[in-house]
Parts: sequence; structure tokens; C-alpha cells
Amino acid sequence: MLALGLVLNTVGIGLFCWLVFALAVYALPFFVALNIGMMAFHGGAGVIGALLIGIAAGALTTALGQTAVAVTRSGRLRVAIAIAFAVPAAIAGYNVMLALSQIGIPSLAWREVVACLGAVCIGGTAWTRLSVFMNGGPPRAGRVGGAIPTGSHGCHARDDPSSPSSSNRFVQSILLRSKAR
Repeated sequence: MLALGLVLNTVGIGLFCWLVFALAVYALPFFVALNIGMMAFHGGAGVIGALLIGIAAGALTTALGQTAVAVTRSGRLRVAIAIAFAVPAAIAGYNVMLALSQIGIPSLAWREVVACLGAVCIGGTAWTRLSVFMNGGPPRAGRVGGAIPTGSHGCHARDDPSSPSSSNRFVQSILLRSKAR
């Protein structure tokens, strides 16, 4: 019976850690949803109205953030948006790891070290999950890093505005063939 308890505790802690990493990118939308929901509740919207307004605000924050990262061409703006999502995730990761480390680590210094490592890992996870949208989606088979090399100088087609993408080159070749006839 003791072995079963240890196994279930290990599985439970593993699932909790997986949940923390999976939800890390949603720390900022959750914060926005919570604040707007509380403002709506205090404004007289009621419990159900505040809940619906909060959920809508969180979903809108997530959609706007991911869309802004995917659409924006400016690298600095993409980094700023990714930082806006990663910093709250890192703070949440710090607090979660500090609370979990209090269970088994008696030394305050080691608890802080574990909490800081957790903040870096969870913030990095949020950054990585958002960087998928920076490259225009997950990389397809046969493509390195989600970009197509266009020449010996190592420039990527999507980074060079004068270089047409592969689909545009295909359309241009068809148009050139039709004009030649």
C-alpha cells in the first residue's frame, strides 16, 4: 500500500509539473482575464457576467498576442510581445517552484535556487511556445527552422523582402511562361 501511495504521489507531482509548463504561456492572459473579471464584478456585472467577460478578455489577449507575433515583421516588436508573455510566466513559475520547494527543501538558500531555476525554465517554455508563432507556425518536413534558404549567403526567403517566397516564385514562373507564348 505504501508503494502505491509513492507511485501515485510521483504521478500526481509529474502531472502538476506538466500542467504548469503547459499553461505557462497563458499567465498573462489569465492575469488580464482575472483583473477584467474582477473589475466587471465590482462594476455590477454579477458572477456569471463577470466570468464571461473575464473569459472573453483572456481569450482575446491570447489571440491578439499570438496574431501580433505572427503578423509583425519587426523583430524588436516580436521580442517585446514575447517578453510581455514570458515575464508573467517566469514570475508564476518562480512562485510555484518556491511553494513546491518548501515541501522538501529545508534550506532557504536552496529553495531560492530551485525557485529561480523554475522561473528560468517556465519563462523559457513560454518564450519557446510563443516563438512558434514568430516563424509562421511549426516547421514543415524538409525545412530547417521553418525557413527556406535562398542562396549561398544564408538569407531566408521570408526575411528578405526583395526575395519572393516559393509560392510567389511558382506563380511568377507560370505568368512568365504564359507571356512567352
